[in-house]
Amino acid sequence: MKNPISVSLLDLAIITQDSNATETFQKTKDIAQLADNLGYKRFWLAEHHNMAHVASTATVVLIGYVASQTKNIRVGSGGIMLPNHSPLVVAEQFGTLETLYPNRIDLGLGRAPGTDQPTAEAIRKDFFEQAQRFPQNVSKLQEYFSSENETGKVRAFPAEGLKVPIWILGSSMDSAALAAAYGLPYAFAGHFAPKLMIQAFEFYRENFQPSEYLEKPQTMACVNIIAADTNEEAELLSTSLYQMFLNLIRNDRKGLQPPVPSLDDIMNEQERFHVNQMTAGTFTGNKEQLVTDLKKFIDYARIDELMVTSPIFDHQAKLKSIQITKEAIDSLNESIHI
Repeated sequence: MKNPISVSLLDLAIITQDSNATETFQKTKDIAQLADNLGYKRFWLAEHHNMAHVASTATVVLIGYVASQTKNIRVGSGGIMLPNHSPLVVAEQFGTLETLYPNRIDLGLGRAPGTDQPTAEAIRKDFFEQAQRFPQNVSKLQEYFSSENETGKVRAFPAEGLKVPIWILGSSMDSAALAAAYGLPYAFAGHFAPKLMIQAFEFYRENFQPSEYLEKPQTMACVNIIAADTNEEAELLSTSLYQMFLNLIRNDRKGLQPPVPSLDDIMNEQERFHVNQMTAGTFTGNKEQLVTDLKKFIDYARIDELMVTSPIFDHQAKLKSIQITKEAIDSLNESIHI
């Protein structure tokens, strides 16, 4: 590590077993306020649909709520799935958010539907056509935010002239190529699809074209972090995360499950292989373990920012994990100056 690294949080508003959306939104507020007080840089919410255990479906509404309950932390989308929406409406929504909460709003954009195929078609009949038009729609969105659009026939109020940072999100080389070509910051979904992460970052840096938005490449990796006072406790807490991915593979729409002593009786070898592939971007342990492991990862990935998601069943344990993670990052940053 040559430079201090920022740390941010991604929240999916995951509903735990025997809980509900009302309780989950209260937890999301608690997490955001703690992150704000601890000095996390961003708090992003993700757009997902038709998942009974994910309550962040109306992502823009939740971003507004979190921004209203915090003071300094940047709040945004990780991300808005642009093919689901009209670029004009997205500009109007995020222009409104930026007007209400100046210099605190981020707009992360993804190309995927954030759901299954029937739901994608229910959201928008021409979803797959719009997914192919993702680069053009990003350009259209930038146009609506620009002051130059004041002579346009279609204008986005109150977005016009506002500087809302646009990030390209992804889990493939396509997203890296787009972010590089457009000169935009790039965030990779290493928390569920880490396989191409390093390759994508390298391609992005090598092909980056400076733009009016960004002079040099800016990278962020999203990873899972499960932290606790001891490595053993962190390992136990992490079994909820592995069960969550197992349920995804099985298309079993349960809420987040409580920890279990062992995963051996829950999944077979084939399932374990797939779960391990999806969760390779996961860091588990106490503060000292995280300092060691995260330094290796940050040096290897050469990222500018770390975004963390922590699917932990117990709310207090999750808050503790978020605190320990920030302490680990602070220790890493302090070591740079020694």
